[in-house]
Amino acid sequence: MPKKSLVIIGLLGSHLDRGEGARRWEHWRPTVALGQHEDLLIHRFELLHEPKFLPLAQHVMADLHAVSPETRVQLHAVNFNDPWDFEEVYATLHDFARSYPFEPEKEDYLVHITTGSHVQQISLFLLTEARYFPARLIQTSPAKHQREPVGTYRIIDLDLSKYDRLATRFAQEQREGLSFLKAGIDTRNPAFNELIAQIERVAINSRAPILLLGATGSGKSQLARKIYELKRARRQVTGGLVEVNCATLRGDMAMSTLFGHVKGAFTGATRDRPGHLRLADGGVLFLDEIGELGLDEQAMLLRALEEKRFLPVGADKEAQSDFQLIAGTNRDLKQEVEAGNFREDLLARINLWTFRLPSLRERREDLEPNLQYELALFSKTHGRQATFSREARELFLNFATSAKATWKANFRDFNAAMTRMATLAPGGRITVEMVKEEMLRLQAAWQTAEAPVADDEQILLTLLGKEKLRTIDRFDQFQLAGVIQLCRQCKNISAAGRELFSVSRQHKQNTNDADRLRKYLARFGLAWQEVKEKSI
Repeated sequence: MPKKSLVIIGLLGSHLDRGEGARRWEHWRPTVALGQHEDLLIHRFELLHEPKFLPLAQHVMADLHAVSPETRVQLHAVNFNDPWDFEEVYATLHDFARSYPFEPEKEDYLVHITTGSHVQQISLFLLTEARYFPARLIQTSPAKHQREPVGTYRIIDLDLSKYDRLATRFAQEQREGLSFLKAGIDTRNPAFNELIAQIERVAINSRAPILLLGATGSGKSQLARKIYELKRARRQVTGGLVEVNCATLRGDMAMSTLFGHVKGAFTGATRDRPGHLRLADGGVLFLDEIGELGLDEQAMLLRALEEKRFLPVGADKEAQSDFQLIAGTNRDLKQEVEAGNFREDLLARINLWTFRLPSLRERREDLEPNLQYELALFSKTHGRQATFSREARELFLNFATSAKATWKANFRDFNAAMTRMATLAPGGRITVEMVKEEMLRLQAAWQTAEAPVADDEQILLTLLGKEKLRTIDRFDQFQLAGVIQLCRQCKNISAAGRELFSVSRQHKQNTNDADRLRKYLARFGLAWQEVKEKSI
């Protein structure tokens, strides 16, 4: 990869940077001295100055060009009515940072904190630590011998553990980050609040993979989006968020979808496809239900995580992508490793930061603040208000927090219930009668979810019909039902084939388990997609 260009951002020193005549070169001038260090190749210098010091700024710019012709100096007139007024200085520099077109994937930034008033220097420090300037600090000093004009410099990577007295400055910002990750919901569950605090610290300080565990509907997808948005606000990522539900990746197309392909790689590949990993370059890749990935895709993903490189389908040249991975699953991946369904080395790679999101049943005290959030969300989405009567609200919360409410799909159930009541509420007022109807609807849905799994005969009846089933021997019926049951537990036809032919495939020089399974199903007029998707 090409070396990044170096950009320095600094304030003009109205006193330290002064110098007239030929003897000015005998004195240390911090801004000019930066260009005199042979080991500091500056591509661009962003020099901030007050309008009244424009002649001095132009003079310094000319001297910088004389000592470092390759450095391009850009002047920025910035108004400071009082350079010792902290509130004004911080706000002015904050506005500059927010409007500046940073490109950290192409450029490295250093913020010069030697010039300017002490208040200006402190403000630059704080804004850099808070990542409004995605930079390191550079501090310059005069040489011990006064007639040596170059002096020394030191580059500083900020570490708050060295600056304990400043740590309290960020307490409010951390609280804002926690609220952001919780979508502004004032959650009350102590364990959940501590979990979010840990995730906030990791999200800000680490680019390592994050693994989110939790049942369906526990909020993994929403939290992944919030983590990305928080990192984006802190300028820690420059790319986008790419979300992939691995459970939807089917068969041979899974590899192409994730890693891309080149034109002509297979039938139907009429043009190049970048794939999700390349689209996530510089950003965040969220792989929901990562436990559903096939073993081949897992191997490719592991290499992409470790080396930032992978081979698109049909390509002879590797592609590159530097992304942060957030993975979600409702499976026990350690059990999946033991069963041979998940790679142990991949789990070790993504298991550094693992967080289990509690189910809604485990944090019933958060139902009331989430009720307020859902009503506000409905109002924003549909453009009309919806509220509970006092009796209706009390009835619903008593039911929602009781043992009768199992919330099997967690927040998906809760969101659906709130949406139904708000949509049907006459005049936007949710009544006791409506709550009672919703309670019955939810309880009926939860009872249906607990219905027993259909037996082998029912499976075959659904797929083949009664007439065709009569034409198949009982021996074949038992075998076919077992095959179908296993197929429905596997991610794709290749995984099912490997499982079904795990013994015989060891004695074959060339194995094509997917083709063997496809032909077996065809004997009964069945296709893989039909077996996987047809409801019982």
